[in-house]
Amino acid sequence: MLENNAALDSGEIRSIVTQYQHKPGALLPILHAIQDKLGYIPPDSLPLIAEALHLSRAEVHGVVSFYHYFRSAPAGNHVVQICRAESCQAMGSRALESYAKASLKIDYHQTTADGEITLEPVYCLGNCACSPSVRVGQDVIGNMDNKKFEQLLSELTTQKVAVQ
Repeated sequence: MLENNAALDSGEIRSIVTQYQHKPGALLPILHAIQDKLGYIPPDSLPLIAEALHLSRAEVHGVVSFYHYFRSAPAGNHVVQICRAESCQAMGSRALESYAKASLKIDYHQTTADGEITLEPVYCLGNCACSPSVRVGQDVIGNMDNKKFEQLLSELTTQKVAVQ
């Protein structure tokens, strides 16, 4: 069931499921814990989760695919999120997203061919006074424009500190 994935420790997944399975509303805490541990929800883990919670695989898959937060594949080394809230849109985030997609040659929810960067939308970073904003890891960067985005990409790919 959880074979053929060297990076996946099925013991960790089983431990997480066992830890939460008897709590009310256990599905979301289980999925969050797995994602926090592995960075994604392995598709091979869905049958195990479904069986433990007495749900169908379709029900578990439906929850994973419904919430944008959950990934079914590993993210790149860096996750770049572009804010799509109204304030950021009013200050140019749509042009920034077009530029980012063209620069990276990917769309939202995709990872660059080298596995470095995953691009995701986010629907408010709480940094409206400095719109448009992006988040990389835990760092929120405001007043983002195309030039700063290129600088950010350069720094991410050379493992330097993020643009402030």
